[in-house]
Amino acid sequence: MTTSILFVCLGNICRSPTAEAVMRGLAPQLDLDSAGTGGWHAGEPPYGPMQAAARARGLDMSGLRARQFTPADFTRFDLIVAMDGSNLQDIEAQRPAGNGTPVRLFTDYLPEDGPFAGATEVPDPWYTRDFDGTLDLVEACARALQARL
Repeated sequence: MTTSILFVCLGNICRSPTAEAVMRGLAPQLDLDSAGTGGWHAGEPPYGPMQAAARARGLDMSGLRARQFTPADFTRFDLIVAMDGSNLQDIEAQRPAGNGTPVRLFTDYLPEDGPFAGATEVPDPWYTRDFDGTLDLVEACARALQARL
């Protein structure tokens, strides 16, 4: 049974904290966290424009702080969810020998026939500037993941 989930993106200031916040609203009983494969934003709050988009939907991410993914996360969490294939590869490169913790793409949980059918990653709004689009996709992925728990 999945009781703890870690969401991972690149810097842990846009996509993964958004996924954590959305999932907290859907499944508050779970142990949830987020991290980035890069550590340059460690200790920082989520990116301001991402927070503003989330706040407009009633999500408060202001208390979250970025941290870097570590190999110890494989033993702490039941499931690790990556926002894109590059981050999934970076996570897998740190997998301790013999560890079987599942690592999946967030978009793997989407239904095949929904509005986001065919999505293979959650685009990084740091680059796309589409914070609302990221939230739409993250919310769809989170609802789909919750339905499978």
